[in-house]
Amino acid sequence: MDNGESKNKFWKGVLVGALVMAFVGLIVVGVSAGIFLIGRAVIDNQAQLQAEDSSDGGLQEADGELNLEEIGEKMEYIQSIVDMYYLYDEDPQKVEDGIYVGLMYGLDDPYAGYFNEDDYEAFMEDTEGEYCGIGAMVQQEIKTGIITIVRVFKDAPAYEAGLLPGDILYKVEDEPVTGKDLDLLVQEDIRGEEGTFVNLTVLRGEASEEVEVRVERRHVEVPSVEYQMLEDQIGYIYVMQFDAVTGGQFKEAVDSLTRQGMKKLVIDLRDNPGGVLDTAVEMMAYVLPEDKMDGLLIYTEDKNGKGDHFYCEDGQIKVKNDYGYATPGYPRADGHELDIPIAVLVNGNSASASELFTGALQDYGVATVVGTQTFGKGIVQNLIPLGDGTAIKLTTSRYYIPSGVCIHEVGVTPDVVVELDEELKNEAVVELDEDNQLAAAIEALED
Repeated sequence: MDNGESKNKFWKGVLVGALVMAFVGLIVVGVSAGIFLIGRAVIDNQAQLQAEDSSDGGLQEADGELNLEEIGEKMEYIQSIVDMYYLYDEDPQKVEDGIYVGLMYGLDDPYAGYFNEDDYEAFMEDTEGEYCGIGAMVQQEIKTGIITIVRVFKDAPAYEAGLLPGDILYKVEDEPVTGKDLDLLVQEDIRGEEGTFVNLTVLRGEASEEVEVRVERRHVEVPSVEYQMLEDQIGYIYVMQFDAVTGGQFKEAVDSLTRQGMKKLVIDLRDNPGGVLDTAVEMMAYVLPEDKMDGLLIYTEDKNGKGDHFYCEDGQIKVKNDYGYATPGYPRADGHELDIPIAVLVNGNSASASELFTGALQDYGVATVVGTQTFGKGIVQNLIPLGDGTAIKLTTSRYYIPSGVCIHEVGVTPDVVVELDEELKNEAVVELDEDNQLAAAIEALED
């Protein structure tokens, strides 16, 4: 891309961002697909070492670099026109925020975004699995920005209001939401004070019928892990997402089922959007046989071909970084393994950390993967504070499973491909004894 094209793209982004900010408030254009940020933030370490490399001639100046002096002059010129002709009062803070939004938009990365102070604070809120909301899980299609309800929790407000999996979230309080940053939409618009209501408009079915629902916000406690013993001593563990507490809950589930005489195991990661990478690694270490643990679990690579390598050594999970940064080891249950047949259930909404967990078990041949092709998110986003209460979100590297495959935009291919029965796809809750994909996973355990 030459300098002219680069500037045009940048200014297109700046102007789009400024207009969005001026008229409808902050919209972070980098959609998140309902997927939690995963990975270790080693930006400071890498930046320092990259700067050292640059001083030694290791890194060259990129072609098409922005001319900040010319940009500044053009901004002053545009501002003078605004001062002279603009009919309404200008909100300087909104315009400034819009410029930063536009800059990130100009990267043409759906995961990148700018967070002003309020957005950053909302994004960093930790609900620890308990929150005041409606009790539904949503996910966003990256290219279109369309937000879809993928799971409704039984007896939660969304369930009582009649929301269904497959409903497309069209409006919140009569404001269109397609393309909005999903994390901010949930934090700022859908969740709220207990006892208050939120008005949603969804599109339902092939005819995209508009359905309006009024949902009460209540405290919703959603465990990240649920488990039970099925017939024939088959354990079943459902993992909703990879929270910080999920690793401990998963171990408790495995231990409890083992004490009950578990002979086979189904791990259900359907609709699991991902989450904390360390949790996925911790769970891998608890499942994989000991002789697999000296090998690589997963690794990352940035644009310089460097990154983090997660492995196990001396009963500890360790992370080695190509830039010289190493994370102290953290313990696992030394010697623990699951030497039983395992099946992992996935679907098109299984993403990010859930795909890495699935891919590692599949690569090492310890699990049969059942269901449909996974989402295909194998890139790392880091949230980088800017020191003034704001932050930016950037894609910084790619994830690779042990075989060296990057799952991004590809996903994990099941060993046994099974679609959920058509009549079950729009059921608010699918009972286990009606679940044909679960039945296929159980059958795969017998092969």
